[in-house]
This record gives sequence, C-alpha cells and structure tokens, in this order.
Amino acid sequence: MNTLCSFFTNPVLTASTFLLELQSVFFQPIWKEYNYDDYFTYKVYVPSTYTGLSKVPLIVMLHGCQQDADDFAAGTEMNKLAEEKGFIVLYPQMNYFANSNGCWNWFYEYNQFRGNGEPDIIKDMIDHITAKYAVDPASIYLAGMSAGGFMANVMAIAYPDVFKAVGIHSAGSNAYAVDLITAGEVMLYGSLNPELDGDEAYKKMGPYARPVPIITFHGQSDTTVNPINASKLIQQWIYTYKNFGINLHENAAFYTSQDNGNHYSYIMADYIDAENKIWMKKIMVEDMGHAWSGGNDNGSDTDSKGPNASKMMWDFFEAQND
Repeated sequence: MNTLCSFFTNPVLTASTFLLELQSVFFQPIWKEYNYDDYFTYKVYVPSTYTGLSKVPLIVMLHGCQQDADDFAAGTEMNKLAEEKGFIVLYPQMNYFANSNGCWNWFYEYNQFRGNGEPDIIKDMIDHITAKYAVDPASIYLAGMSAGGFMANVMAIAYPDVFKAVGIHSAGSNAYAVDLITAGEVMLYGSLNPELDGDEAYKKMGPYARPVPIITFHGQSDTTVNPINASKLIQQWIYTYKNFGINLHENAAFYTSQDNGNHYSYIMADYIDAENKIWMKKIMVEDMGHAWSGGNDNGSDTDSKGPNASKMMWDFFEAQND
C-alpha cells in the first residue's frame, strides 16, 4: 500500500519506478515441477523480475548421471544467476526407468536425431515453456554436464535453429557412440575421427544447418570423461564450421590463480575466424576432476575452486547478441 500511495503523492516517482517497486511487492520467483508424461518431468525457474510484458532469454540445463533438477540447480547456481540477469531456466529430468543411473542416453543412435527419442522429448519441454512464458525465441541457450553435456552436443546438431549457443561441460563429441560399449570408448579416448564427426554433424543438421557457437569446460584431472574429449569436441565443430566456409584458428591464454591455491588456474582458448569473431571457447581447468567448475559444493559433481562456468557461459551466450 505504501508503494501505491507514494505513486499518487510523490510527483517525482515515475511510472517505470512505480512498476519496479510494484514488482518487488507482488512478484516472487517460481520454482515448479511439471509432468511431461507418465515418466518424464521437468522443473522451471522463473525469476522475480519476470512480468510477461517483455520477452526474456531461456537457458535449458541438462543434468549429469545420478542428478536431478534440484541437485543440478544447487550445484551450478544457475537459478541465482537467472534471478540476477532475468532469464528463465528449464531443467529437463531424466526418467530412471529409461536409465537406471539417471543418465541421458546420448549414446544410442535413435537418440541422436531431430524428432527422435530423448531429443524430441527435450524439445517438447522447451515448447511447453515457450507457450507458457514470454520467451525470446532468438535467445534460447543450452548447457549440459557429463551425460547432459554429450546430450547437449546432440541437441546442438539436431536443433541448430533452436539454440543460439550451447555450453558443454565435462563431455565431448558423441558421433562415434552407438551403444554402451562405444560410449565407454568415447569417454576413455574421445571420438576417433573428429573430421568425419564434423561432416556428419553438418549432414544431420539438414535444412536447419547453421554454425552453433560452443563453449566447453573440462577438468584436467577428470578420470570419468577423459579431458581429451574437450579437444575432440572442438575439432568436431571446427570441421562442421568448414562446411559453412568458416575457418577457425586458436588463440589461447593461461590464467593463474592468485589466491594461494584456493582457486584453480586454467587455460582458455578462443577459436576465431579471419575477422576475429569468437565462435568457440575452450576452458581447461588445472587440477579439477569431473565437476561443474565454480559450482556450489552443496550440489553433487561441483568444484567451487574452478572458474565460474555458469557466469562464463552466460557471458558467452550474451556475447552472441553483439
């Protein structure tokens, strides 16, 4: 009531200021779970700044094995960032009947195409959110960790027209994998032929083909998914980009921790074209294992000593609007 009264009694208070104050009184963040069908569910975070009066970005977050939306949100602190930056976050949740470890089945060939299997389910969840909320269709982004990171690469290839940019953490190129055995080989050794993977990715994109900006993180001490996967992933996309007439070269820099070991040092490589446009980034974190970099240790598979992957991904995503 004080806010309402001040609008009428204080001539200095502008309409925009009034709306901001009114928003702080009446709008609260939403953290809610929905049923997709009898087996799959998803959770959505809508920040308190959302009014529905203007379109906002959407980030889709794909968790790793033995994680769920609550755990992944806590570890990545993506909801906290969404509250600060004003975007909506969608967390598809894997069905444990489809995988007993709660892993996305990125390694089965039927889950590697547009309109098929789990990619189709994830896309349907996105459609549910864009129908319910005022989402900017030109600002939909995707990020995933481990099995969710491999699936994020699948989604980037299957739906390049949907995602403006994609973040892939502790994962790699999926093209060689067609079953559990080959999935294990990819995790241990990386994809065997990135050039072939890159060309195949372009073919799978079909009429929707476009060069998708990619940012990837990996711990140098990861014993679950070999860190070589980060390089193989970048190589795959370098060859995919060649199909668009885009030739990239690497520009790397080393960042040393200055706080006596409380944070890890890391190497960040930018992949740029002839006009110095950054299309991809690769961040290799020294001493970090299989964990979301810079996450909150209250979540599983996170390491707060790493650079803040959530913020760096968001900064990379936003830079695509420049």
